[in-house]
Amino acid sequence: MAKSGNDAQTNVLGVSLRPYEPGDEDAAVALWLRTWQAAYPAIDFAARLGWWRERWRQELVPAAEIVVAEAAGGIIGFVTVDPRTRYLDQIVVAPEFWRSGVGSALVAAAARLSPEVSIWTSTPTMRVPYASMKSAAFASAVAGSIRFPASRYTA
Repeated sequence: MAKSGNDAQTNVLGVSLRPYEPGDEDAAVALWLRTWQAAYPAIDFAARLGWWRERWRQELVPAAEIVVAEAAGGIIGFVTVDPRTRYLDQIVVAPEFWRSGVGSALVAAAARLSPEVSIWTSTPTMRVPYASMKSAAFASAVAGSIRFPASRYTA
């Protein structure tokens, strides 16, 4: 089962952050599909859904710390961090919440879980490494961005 060092918390957007629970699987997998399909419409992510669900169950949930973002009773985002490798594998935010601050909140949660977290990104705004995951500039650059991986940055 996934673990999280975060207690539930709420930010000014009315978004709650809490640890992942086993009952979140279907909503998290559906959000992954919808979000990645919106980011990369030319790729058929529905064809990859079986692979993703297996990876979610076998690789991420057992090993990663997962923080879920909720609003209006539904999951609108999540972040996964492997505490052993400090690798941020997934940050997913529902498209209607891109650039709303949800991504920043999830990045901040990742930094609390693993202050030396590493990410890979293909986002052009991320071409300059930042000194810290706690950097407001870093969080702003990542917010709303889900286009991973290409370049690696270690905080």
